Amino acid sequence: MATSTISAGKRPRTRSILLKTVMAVTGLIFVGFILAHMYGNLMIFAGEDSFNEYAHHLREFGTPMLPESGFLWIMRITLLVSVVLHAASAFILWGRAGKARSVRYIQRRGEWATFVKRSMRWGGVALLVFVVFHLLHFTTHTINIGGTHDTPAGRLVASFGVWWAVLIYLFAVACLGMHLLHGIWSAGMTLGLNTSLDMAERLRLVSILVTVVVVVGFALPPVAIFLGLIP
Repeated sequence: MATSTISAGKRPRTRSILLKTVMAVTGLIFVGFILAHMYGNLMIFAGEDSFNEYAHHLREFGTPMLPESGFLWIMRITLLVSVVLHAASAFILWGRAGKARSVRYIQRRGEWATFVKRSMRWGGVALLVFVVFHLLHFTTHTINIGGTHDTPAGRLVASFGVWWAVLIYLFAVACLGMHLLHGIWSAGMTLGLNTSLDMAERLRLVSILVTVVVVVGFALPPVAIFLGLIP
């Protein structure tokens, strides 16, 4: 009969599989939000009026059962809780991985595996910093780029008319792509979706497809605005 190699006194207070499950579930919540957010950003291609109308409908979504902007606040609170749980689980697992062994393995991992592992960790930290910047920029308007504007479309167009703002967002999109590429696959593995080799391959293809769609979808608006292609 198999026995655990960890004694009762040394067993982690929170099992790693639970932390990985929390990361997987909250990560999938992010994927759903990211796809919806990407769709909203692409509305700018229909013109500034269409984008402003979309933003207005978001504030009124669910009324009169919900107060104005009630849906947005529910979404914000859900995302905030998910961010805290996702980041906390990641940092705990990161710390445990570092303490698990004091001597590195003699056999070195492949360069790609090492790159993906580091991009997940440091890319995740970069995304966390970017989320704070993004909220201060477009939600609270604490940060103003390209001047102050009364409409969501005006703020978007003015901000992405500044070259360094475009670079910041494209860098964040690149970090997001690397995070999604491995994160979606890892979440599926954690949740037991890899029931066969075919399912594992489908999971890999889904992660690639979602990553490409998200990266292209988020990169198009800032680049098009900067090039003056928005009507």
